Amino acid sequence: MAANTASTGTYLTELADLPGVRGCLQFFTKEKQWINEIHLQLCRIPAPTFLEQERAAWFLDQLRAAGWEASIDRAGNVIGAAGEAPFVALTAHLDTVLAPRTKDDIAVDTEGRFHGAGVSDNGAGLAALLAIARAWKNSRLPEMPRGLLLVANTGEEGEGNLVGMRHLCKQSPLAKQIASFLIVDGANTDHITTRALGSRRFEVTFTGPGGHSWSDFGVGNPVHALCRAVALFAETRLDSGPKSSVNVGLIEGGSGVNAIAQSARCKVDIRSESNTRMDQLVDVLNSAVDRARDLENQRASGGRVAVKTKEIGSRPAAALPDQAPILQYVRAVDGHLGIRSHLDCSSTDANIPLAMGIPAIAIGAGGLGGGAHTPQEWFSPDGRDLGLKRVLLTLLLLMRDPGGSGK
Repeated sequence: MAANTASTGTYLTELADLPGVRGCLQFFTKEKQWINEIHLQLCRIPAPTFLEQERAAWFLDQLRAAGWEASIDRAGNVIGAAGEAPFVALTAHLDTVLAPRTKDDIAVDTEGRFHGAGVSDNGAGLAALLAIARAWKNSRLPEMPRGLLLVANTGEEGEGNLVGMRHLCKQSPLAKQIASFLIVDGANTDHITTRALGSRRFEVTFTGPGGHSWSDFGVGNPVHALCRAVALFAETRLDSGPKSSVNVGLIEGGSGVNAIAQSARCKVDIRSESNTRMDQLVDVLNSAVDRARDLENQRASGGRVAVKTKEIGSRPAAALPDQAPILQYVRAVDGHLGIRSHLDCSSTDANIPLAMGIPAIAIGAGGLGGGAHTPQEWFSPDGRDLGLKRVLLTLLLLMRDPGGSGK
């Protein structure tokens, strides 16, 4: 059932004027320097996917120092809890695509912009969790029917395959106690992610006997077969149906210019707003791979090539209903704060709860950011407090929702 927009707006105005809430909102402006400093600290702790442990331990210490009951679960997620189940979960991923080599790789320029790996994605989100954690314990907030979970989760990027969120939603003892998810990813506040962009990822490996480029010429060549497979797959037409994409993001193999490779492999990314369309594109990939193998073996006068295709990642496509209360709440908050935002489709931690029918959205943490997943990544803290106020007020609306936040 959709939230009543008028009553939500009235309640929001009254809520924001309560002394405890007002104090919490003011914290984000008063403590700008502390938030900036803690943001830089966490970004200087490397946390590439699968190697988040050092940052997780540091994050755990920060939550406990702020007065939270906190622990690390079996997937490496850092979890802090306040109140009782059912919970609203505020999450941000720990891992980054690139990692700083030294602390000096995370720097601040003369204009106050942060530069370095992960400063926006997802340094901004993690800093938001710590800001909410500290403000929450420093203020006398009203009693709410729902508790709050703060989760710094693992494995959101690349081949992490959303491992932290999968565990939280499926294997964790908390799995059945979470009513909704507010996911903070990146900085900018101009979007609300309500549609989960699906993806499936594969590693394709061709193998053969190998040999000398002259004396063994004619044996099946894995590099030649792989190149054919990539070329065939790249011809896929995507000009109709649900929006989709295909990409070969890595190719490697061989040992030298004068050697026939014994193996060659590539990694393939298939994305779509439709699970059915992804399945169709997987069939196209498999056909291209089989055809390339057969063509290479037909021309070979010696040893043959073989091929193996392994799935290395799968993120389901899904969508939040247009009238879901969680969306109405963040829309009401945006109206209250004067934020202009649009709905978008992206691949985030929200893919897992949305695919399971659990209300979830992903939003930015405030400030501005760009250059994600590149050495040129940057973050500007200007306007960060507005984003933090947005997160807090949306949380409070979700926590007071007695109907399950649209679940």
